[in-house]
Amino acid sequence: MPYLPESAYKIPHSIFKGSHLSTIYSGAVRRTEAPNYERKKITLSDGDFLLMDELILNPKKAVILCHGLEGNSRSGYNNTCAAYFLHHEFSVFAWNNRSCGGGMNILPQLYHHGSIEDLEFVINYVLTKGFEEIYLIGFSLGGAQILNYLGQKPVHTKVKAAVSISTPINLKSSADKIEKGFSRVYLNRFMGRIKQKVLIKAEKFPDLINAEKVQQIKTFDDLAENFLVPIHGFKNPKDFYTQASPITHLEYIRTPVLILNAWDDPIIGEKGFPVKFAKSSKHVYLETPKYGGHCGFLLAKSNYTFSEVRALAFFENLV
Repeated sequence: MPYLPESAYKIPHSIFKGSHLSTIYSGAVRRTEAPNYERKKITLSDGDFLLMDELILNPKKAVILCHGLEGNSRSGYNNTCAAYFLHHEFSVFAWNNRSCGGGMNILPQLYHHGSIEDLEFVINYVLTKGFEEIYLIGFSLGGAQILNYLGQKPVHTKVKAAVSISTPINLKSSADKIEKGFSRVYLNRFMGRIKQKVLIKAEKFPDLINAEKVQQIKTFDDLAENFLVPIHGFKNPKDFYTQASPITHLEYIRTPVLILNAWDDPIIGEKGFPVKFAKSSKHVYLETPKYGGHCGFLLAKSNYTFSEVRALAFFENLV
């Protein structure tokens, strides 16, 4: 304990036993609507900016939502999660990583799984609003950012707990898995979008980024070697995978956090289920439903998903 092998999640239909259907339906077919947010442009300490969607409903409780790789504050999983927490009278802050949400950032760097400085900035921004309780929820890359933040930064006492959903705990393991079989569909989708952004950066910063090498990017290894390492300050690709992987920092977490990873997730590698660690941890909870796909966890006859329902239950049981 706190390894939770018996999850309450049940798939809504037997057809969703296939991990890809849950993932694709949730990400590309299901239609959701974003709340009536107020959009703000937040200036960061280095002069760059990010876009924040916020809806202040309750002056005491707030949840911060962290989106996945090449997602944004209004991705489907964020929308249903926001709606659920608004329904339960939380204020919601859904932030966009640099270059996401509709505006290209100014500086050469973009973002990655270990980009915790911007998350820290967002948390400090929310703290200035005077909330008594702040909770964190992240999906995929956003979940990794939360775990990396909790394991490396001093956490304010008002940050009560967090939930990381469909999170790649070991990045190299996940990078290897996504190159195999049908999972390459997700790899090609991610790389196509990221390459477009990196090419824009190469045109603006030709002395820093080699456009020819960017054109050759096909995998996460390529992305690490030709962009993340030189621009984001890593020594080499191995250093990136080590430093940006939550597994490196889990033992230092002192804030209660639930990791919700389905065994059938088509993106999370075999090293993405830290069962042994969780069994001896006091702060990191791991729940591993048999099904759910990647950021799926669909529920029968519901506009919500198990992800947000489980997240609220986790928060409520800790206070």
